[in-house]
Amino acid sequence: MENIEKNKKNDMGQRPKRSFNFYWIYGVIVVMILAMGLFNFNSRVVRIDISDYDSYLANGDVQGIVVNGDAVMVTIKKDSLEKETHKKRLAGASIDPGAPQYTFYIGNNPQMQQQVIEQARAKKVDVRINPQNDLGREILSYALFFGAIILIWMFMMRRMGGPSGPGGQIFNIGKSRAQVFEGGKSTDVTFNDVAGLEEAKEELQEIVDFLKTPKKYTDLGAKIPKGALLVGPPGTGKTLLAKAIAGEAQVPFFSLSGSDFVEMFVGVGASRVRDLFKQAKEKAPSIVFIDEIDAIGRARGRNINMGSNDERENTLNQLLTEMDGFGTNTGVILLGATNRADVLDRALLRPGRFDRQIFVDMPDLNERIAIFNVHLKPLKLDIAVDVEFLARQTPGFSGADIANICNEAALIAARRKKTAVEKQDFLDAVDRVIGGLEKKNKIITNEEKRAIAFHEAGHATVSWLVEHASPLVKVTIVPRGRSLGAAWYLPDERHLTTAEQMHDEICAALGGRAAEEIMFGKVSTGALSDLEKVTKQAYAMVTMYGLNDRIGNISFYDSTGQTEYGFSKPYSDHTAQVIDEEVRNIVEGQYDRAKRILTDNKDKLTKLATQLLEKEVIFKEDLEHIFGGRPFAREDEQNGAARSVNGGTIPALPDGKIESGTGDNASLT
Repeated sequence: MENIEKNKKNDMGQRPKRSFNFYWIYGVIVVMILAMGLFNFNSRVVRIDISDYDSYLANGDVQGIVVNGDAVMVTIKKDSLEKETHKKRLAGASIDPGAPQYTFYIGNNPQMQQQVIEQARAKKVDVRINPQNDLGREILSYALFFGAIILIWMFMMRRMGGPSGPGGQIFNIGKSRAQVFEGGKSTDVTFNDVAGLEEAKEELQEIVDFLKTPKKYTDLGAKIPKGALLVGPPGTGKTLLAKAIAGEAQVPFFSLSGSDFVEMFVGVGASRVRDLFKQAKEKAPSIVFIDEIDAIGRARGRNINMGSNDERENTLNQLLTEMDGFGTNTGVILLGATNRADVLDRALLRPGRFDRQIFVDMPDLNERIAIFNVHLKPLKLDIAVDVEFLARQTPGFSGADIANICNEAALIAARRKKTAVEKQDFLDAVDRVIGGLEKKNKIITNEEKRAIAFHEAGHATVSWLVEHASPLVKVTIVPRGRSLGAAWYLPDERHLTTAEQMHDEICAALGGRAAEEIMFGKVSTGALSDLEKVTKQAYAMVTMYGLNDRIGNISFYDSTGQTEYGFSKPYSDHTAQVIDEEVRNIVEGQYDRAKRILTDNKDKLTKLATQLLEKEVIFKEDLEHIFGGRPFAREDEQNGAARSVNGGTIPALPDGKIESGTGDNASLT
C-alpha cells in the first residue's frame, strides 16, 4: 500500500525529496582548484616575449610598465591599440583602457630588471615598481595542494568504508557491527505474528515485561535473567522470536550475527565484543541478540589445529568476561540462537551467563494450525481449503517449511491461472517441496518402469501388513527430483520408539528390494536410500539405544560431543565385531521377513504393481480394494485421515520423507 501511495504522489507531480549528497562539495572544490591552475586570473593579459616588448618600446607604443618581481606588466597607449599588430595580438581579449595588455617574464635577475627599468625611463615611459612578496602566494599554493590531497584521501576512505567498499571500514574494524533498534525504530514483527511456540513466547515475554515494569519483580527480590539461549532445529522460528522481542521491547535492541565477530585480523573479534557491550551498557537497560552464536561459542580446546592461536577462542573468552566477569554488567540481557547447542562451550551455558535455555521444537498439530493461519492471511483462498486438514498432512514440518508450502501453493495456482488457491494446490506444493520437481519427460525403459513398479509395490505391501510401520497413503512411479519412484507415509507423532517398531520400519524399508528379488530373481541399485536408512537405524539400535540383547544396556553415544576429535573408539575390537554381527543379523532378519510376507501375498503384490503401471499413482483407497482393511489400522486411519477429492484419495503426507526410490539415483530423505 505504501508503494501505491508513493506512486500516486509521483503521478501528481509530488516527487519525493532527494537527500543532499555531500560529495558534491568535494567536486566543486576540486573543480575550483583545477580552474585556478589551468586558467590565469589575469586572463585579459597576453603573454609576450621580451623581444616583442623591445619592438613595442622602440615604436613608441608603450605607455607604462609595472615591474612586479620576475614579471613585467606592459600598458599600450590608447592610440597604438588601433594598430593592426596589436589588434591581431589582442584579438579575443577584453581590453580596458589604462589596464595592462601584455606581460613578459625576466626571471629573478636584478641586473635584467634594472636594464628594463632604465630602457623604459629613457623612452619617457611611466615605470612603477611593486616590491616582491611571494610569501602569501606560496602559502596559498601549499594550502591548496595539501587541501586537495586531504579531500581526495577523505573521499577514498569514505568509499572504502562503505558496505560495498573493498576496504571494509579499515579504521573502524574493531567497532561493533550490530544493528540498533531504538528511538522509535523497530521491526514490524511482534509476538502476535509468532504462531505456536507459546512456551517460548511466555519465557521471552517475561524478559520484555521485566524491562518495562521492573518494580513488579524487584519488590519480590527477583533478578532479571542475564541471558536466554534459543535452541532448536533450523526453521522453527528462533530468529523470528528475536525480531518479535525487538518489536515488543521499548529498550535499545542490538542485533548481529556470530560471524560478525570473525575477522582475518588478530584481536578484532574481542575488540568488537568489548565495543558491543560498551554501547549496550551506555544505553542500559538494553537487549543484545547474537544469531548463530555457535560461530564464536564453540567449545575451547576442540580445534583440530592444536597448539595454534585460535582467534575464535579469544573472542569467546572476551564474551564470557563481558557476560559475567569481574566487572558489573547491569541492565544488559544477552539473547542467543543456535541449532548446534551441543558444540557450545560449557562455560557459556552455565547460569549467570545463559540462565535459560529455551528449546524451540518442531510444531505439533495445533501449532501447525496456528502457523498455517498466519501464512494463509495474504493468500486468496478457495472456500474448500481446510486449515486443520493441511496441518494433518504436514507432520514434522517446521514453520519455514509451512511458509514455503503456502508460497509454492500460490505460485502453482497462479501458474494454472486460477482465481484462488485450492486444496489440491497445497497438496501439489507439498509434493514439490518434499520430492522435488516432477520430471514428466524423463526417458525410462519398459523394463526399468516395471522394476520400479514392483519395488514401490513391495514397500506398499509390507508397510500395509506389518503392525508398526507408518501407514502408506500414496505411491507413485512418476520421477520426481532425484527419485524414480516414491512412497508417502503418515508417520506417528510419537516421542518414544520400541524395538518392535524399529524392526517393522526396517522390514517395510526393505520391502522394495525383497520384491525385486522375488519377482525378477535379481536386485538393482534402486534400494540405495533404503539400505542407507536401515543401516543407520540398525546401528542406532545396537550402539545408541541399547535395544540389542547381545550388546546389552550400553550406549556409546556421546551427547556432549567431547569425543568429536577423539582418536580411539569407546569399545574394543571384539565389541566392534559383535556390533557388526548384530547389525547384520537385524537387517538380514527383517529382509527375510519381508520376503516371506511378499511370497505369501505374491498375487496381491502383482495386482498392485500392475495397477501402478497403469495409473502411475495409487492411493490408500486402491490398497484397500486389493488387500482389504489394514489389519493394524490406527484410530486416525479408521476415522479417515486420508480424504477424497474429485473421486480420488487425497494423500496424507509425511514428515519430509520419501521412503523409497528406484534407479541409480537415491530417493530423497
